[in-house]
Amino acid sequence: MKIRNKKVTGAITAGVFAASLFLPWTAAPAVAEASAASTVKKGAAGGLAALIILAKINDYRNAHYYEYAKPVGAIEKRFTPMGPYEVADWKADAEGKDWKAYEVFYPKTVDASDGKFPVVLMANGTGTPVSKYREVLRHLASWGFIVAGNEEDNSRSGEGVMATLKYVRTCGENTESPLYGLVDADAVGVAGHSQGGIGAIHAATNFPESSQIRSVFTASATSLFWGDDGPLGKEWGYDVSELNTPIFMTAGTGAWDAGKTDDPNAKEGQGIAPLWSLKKTYATIPDTTPKVLARRKGKDHGDMLRAADAYMTAWFTYTLKQDEEAGKAFFGADSELATNKNYQDVQASAGERSTSAAK
Repeated sequence: MKIRNKKVTGAITAGVFAASLFLPWTAAPAVAEASAASTVKKGAAGGLAALIILAKINDYRNAHYYEYAKPVGAIEKRFTPMGPYEVADWKADAEGKDWKAYEVFYPKTVDASDGKFPVVLMANGTGTPVSKYREVLRHLASWGFIVAGNEEDNSRSGEGVMATLKYVRTCGENTESPLYGLVDADAVGVAGHSQGGIGAIHAATNFPESSQIRSVFTASATSLFWGDDGPLGKEWGYDVSELNTPIFMTAGTGAWDAGKTDDPNAKEGQGIAPLWSLKKTYATIPDTTPKVLARRKGKDHGDMLRAADAYMTAWFTYTLKQDEEAGKAFFGADSELATNKNYQDVQASAGERSTSAAK
């Protein structure tokens, strides 16, 4: 396709570039060119139209990310699609708190044989309230979980997570709530992305009610470099030396997560979730605590909550529902993660069942 009008070319080129920043699940240049082909005669407005089309495609793909995933392992394939339950949700005001509002997703199609459902709480990344990734909560809820989050912009303290747990537990005891009688208060997990990874760890370690947290998942948790004596200060630090809650940690191999240095003392080139920090965190967690580490090849910081979603679902199914088949994704010499070509730097330890795979 040849375009001779420089203004049109510039508009479309800008559209392609901008789209490439926001379309982790699609081939932005190809889509942009196809869109531009039908709008080129409209001049600069054509480039704007292409951007709008790309934004719509991006919104759709994010909302249906599991349809575009390319799972490799059998367990990953099992948990990639939507689960067997229809999902309902609601939003409630948080009465002036920093987390502003709660959002709850839960299995709608239930009968007496289903019993109670485990709870998973979401800790947000910086400036990313739960309303910006509702599809992830909906997907997890479809597999038989009550999933709740809030609208806070800074979740690292874990306070908003614990407030959300209190809200969900209250709903489970309220005869007028859709959750009445459905909340399994003895099976609670927390998942956090980026800054939310710190919040998830803090929720499991820093509160009197932390013993209620039975499972943790982190996606690209902010590196140890940035906290304690680092650039962001002590409130960004975390201590896992006494963590006794099973934890699954993931990150991407892309530049934002990995950074440009493997030196923990380097002042420049540090990533958000580099391998050295993941390994140090993993090594600090007591060996008596079930723990898993894996990096997703070819994915970066903003991708990880969706890119690792199938294994997050498997993790909570294993740790909160005692599904041993799901657990085979993580533990054993032939664990699925250890042989999945999309993952590397896999380490796992679960008591006597301990394996390490250098991939």
